[in-house]
Amino acid sequence: MLVQHGRSRSRILARLLAAGVASLALVAAGCSSNSNSSPSAAGTPVSGGTAVWAEPPSSTPSYIFPYVNSANISNLNLFDLQYQMYRPLYWFGVGDQPTVNNTLSLANPPVINGTKVTITLKHYMWSNGTQVTMQNVMFWLNMELAEPANYGAYTGFPTNVSNIKAVSPTELTMTMDKPYNPNWFLYNDLSQITPMPKAWDRTATGPSSCETTVKDCAAVYNYLNDQAKNTSGYASSPIWGIVDGPWRLSAFNADGHITFVPNKAYSGPVKPKLAAFQEVPFTTDAAEYNVIQSPSGSTKIDFGYLPDQDAPAKPANAAVGANPLASKGYTLAPLYPWGIDYYATNYQSSVSDHAAIIKQLYFREALAYLMNQEAIISGPLRGYGAVTVGPVAATPATSWLSAKGKSGDPFPYNPGKAKSLLADNGWKVTPNGTSTCVKPGSAAGDCGAGITAGSGLSFNFIYLSGTAWVASEMQQLQSNAATIGIKLNLVPKPLGQVLSIAGGNCVVAKSPCNWDFANWGFGWSFSPDYLPTGDQLFQCGAVANSGGYCDKTDDSMIKQTLTNSDLTLFYNWQNYLQPQVPVEYQPNAAYTLSEVANNLHGVLPQSPTLSITPEYWYFVK
Repeated sequence: MLVQHGRSRSRILARLLAAGVASLALVAAGCSSNSNSSPSAAGTPVSGGTAVWAEPPSSTPSYIFPYVNSANISNLNLFDLQYQMYRPLYWFGVGDQPTVNNTLSLANPPVINGTKVTITLKHYMWSNGTQVTMQNVMFWLNMELAEPANYGAYTGFPTNVSNIKAVSPTELTMTMDKPYNPNWFLYNDLSQITPMPKAWDRTATGPSSCETTVKDCAAVYNYLNDQAKNTSGYASSPIWGIVDGPWRLSAFNADGHITFVPNKAYSGPVKPKLAAFQEVPFTTDAAEYNVIQSPSGSTKIDFGYLPDQDAPAKPANAAVGANPLASKGYTLAPLYPWGIDYYATNYQSSVSDHAAIIKQLYFREALAYLMNQEAIISGPLRGYGAVTVGPVAATPATSWLSAKGKSGDPFPYNPGKAKSLLADNGWKVTPNGTSTCVKPGSAAGDCGAGITAGSGLSFNFIYLSGTAWVASEMQQLQSNAATIGIKLNLVPKPLGQVLSIAGGNCVVAKSPCNWDFANWGFGWSFSPDYLPTGDQLFQCGAVANSGGYCDKTDDSMIKQTLTNSDLTLFYNWQNYLQPQVPVEYQPNAAYTLSEVANNLHGVLPQSPTLSITPEYWYFVK
């Protein structure tokens, strides 16, 4: 997801699948708990206390309704707000692996026999005293059937199944329209579902019937979406106060100050040990670092982060470098997400003829040669990053990455090649000015179809504010691009604003397309689509396909990976797509250089899915 679902966003996830799709047993995977360890084994556990968690800079949770649209889907909204209260049908993350966690899932592993799927629920209760049932699952499924464009992680599910039936309060069956790869179906389709309580099935005029009647769901969605816009009412809302997760809200401020307290009716296996869990905002990573070094008054950060620019350079072969906060009582624990990093290029830009320019492969290649990934990793990222090599992550190592992907950066920094690509395709290159098209047309050596004579390479570029490495990267890219006459007009914005502009496919979402490039600091996390098959991100018309990239060959190759577990097909797809530059690759940074107070246990290892489970956390003395 855009995340990312990056760091912040989302959408961003893991070292999963080292043995490939076929080896992931649905019944056996994730049968253990989170098995969270602590920074130090020393200390006597104590009950209660309030753990304070620092939100990423300029990035705050802002949308509570778990049926989240593309403008609001982010790691912050999903994992740091919604999932604390409303648990998905299947939870992912076992220790430091992004596998299905059967212990924390609301349902037992699905049983798949040919095309028939059977799902059974465990015993969970809503905080209003009603049971979590399969009708609550039907509520979600009917909402997806009615409002697919308003779900930011939409995969086409559940239109690829039929005969969906809640045969009892705890059992649901459905029939797939073809025999799908069982692991893909669990990790990328069933992973989307979050049961919703019957009390939510209503409109402003009273109870409705979305649980049983698809046509009633649009009005229910509109009502709940409107309620979700009232952030000041989150903590007191009779709607959002009905939870099945381990936490409920006791305070929510739109500026990012959020307090959770235990849901005393929680049915899950791990009950909260803390008295409260707080999330606190910061406009910049420097502001957070000032507080974690020198707490003011009663504010002490228990789980924060070390800004990249303040981190001593990490030795090349070391997992962690020196920790400047060790003397303050913190353990440094970098968190690497399972995902790829990139900035989005808008193939549907309504600005002049910019869409026509962006559609030219030579132009996207030129931009790729201007991104110096290695310099960014060794420079502003201080060694805590990895090269993004294409549509599948290179880090952590998995069997999903093809040999071509393993060979490294497909477009290593080379401004000379970038210049030649423009000059050889009809552009008068004007270093430190604006290069212009002097050979309009679609023949070889021309600028390309739809590009007018005299058109200039000057683009608007919005990017995440408040994170130093992103700002440094953008300034470096702007400088590199200027050497061959590509003018990037940089506009920093908070995460929410970047995502509201460019977080989803503007044509599908029917939002303005008047942007060219966008960088939210982390391209995509593979969650809640945990297998990196590309169907959400690169297929024509996908909601999360922010730039609107569309290639029928790519679509066909992706579809093969969804029904066949042969890794050769998966490698063929990524080897085709990688050089097409559907997005502009940038370094995959550690999501956070997490700093965990030594007296807060149960936090480590962190999940590469970017989910957090503060019900495991506890203080020691």
